[in-house]
Amino acid sequence: MPCEEEGVTDQNRCRVQIQRLRSEPPVEVPAYESAGAAGMDVRACLAEPLTIAAGGTALVPTGFAIAVPHGYEAQIRPRSGLALKHALSLANTPGTIDSDYRGEVGIIMINHGSEPFTIENGMRIAQMVVAPVSRVEWDEVPELPGTDRGAGGFGSTGH
Repeated sequence: MPCEEEGVTDQNRCRVQIQRLRSEPPVEVPAYESAGAAGMDVRACLAEPLTIAAGGTALVPTGFAIAVPHGYEAQIRPRSGLALKHALSLANTPGTIDSDYRGEVGIIMINHGSEPFTIENGMRIAQMVVAPVSRVEWDEVPELPGTDRGAGGFGSTGH
């Protein structure tokens, strides 16, 4: 499989094809910013700054497309610093890039803050994690097996 390498024991590795879709402005590919980072930072690829109004959303281009291997997905997640400092998040989090999608990766950002926020070219706006997915086959049964929790949800186990 493309996301497994023989002899790798300390970490999972995955090779994913990426295509830069334009030359101006330069497209930066997602990258890990530290040795222990789970997600790669994704940067905006903008010809001019983009301002998201308070309460507004915007589709932010990245300038690249990827070919996620079959059996995997690329998850797009918010960056915690943007969420904490500017109340910026993703409107659909986590976003999923399926293995059969070949278009430009776009980041749907939402400004939960009270002030407009301007995104500049090259700004780190999201994280990407490539992860395996399971394909489900349903087993319809007349009754589910019991557990101690049962049907309790939405805070039923405490704070």
